[in-house]
Amino acid sequence: MHKYIIFQAESDAGLPHWKERKLHHTQALTWILAENWDSSGSENPEPGYRPTEYVRVDDLHNPEKHGYSTHYHDGDWVVERVEEYTPELPMGTKFDSIVICYCKYDPIDAPLQPMPDRTISAESFGGDEAKYQEYLDSQPDSQQVATPV
Repeated sequence: MHKYIIFQAESDAGLPHWKERKLHHTQALTWILAENWDSSGSENPEPGYRPTEYVRVDDLHNPEKHGYSTHYHDGDWVVERVEEYTPELPMGTKFDSIVICYCKYDPIDAPLQPMPDRTISAESFGGDEAKYQEYLDSQPDSQQVATPV
């Protein structure tokens, strides 16, 4: 099952916290706090869940090791209620349901955790061993990742 999960500020909860609701790429205000595309089959977030926030600590950023973020922690927004919308008829879209998690701002002092090392395996290439081997062959020896046993 493919779900599109939207974390959104409650209409009355987000107003005083407008600085926490800016889109990163434009700095425009939004009610949307985060989005996830989930194909894991896991349950929907429940009230009390805090979406993860990703942080970049510039002094610790290493482009060989990190994407944009260097750390993560539990966020300052907490899910209050959840609504799930599913089409009555299959429409051929890529989502089986859309889940909206309404959140309120409730800051916490969550410790930063370092991002885990990236693991590249054949599963990263949809299980295609040939593409995985092609990737390994294209990497300098110091960056090759051993195939897990």
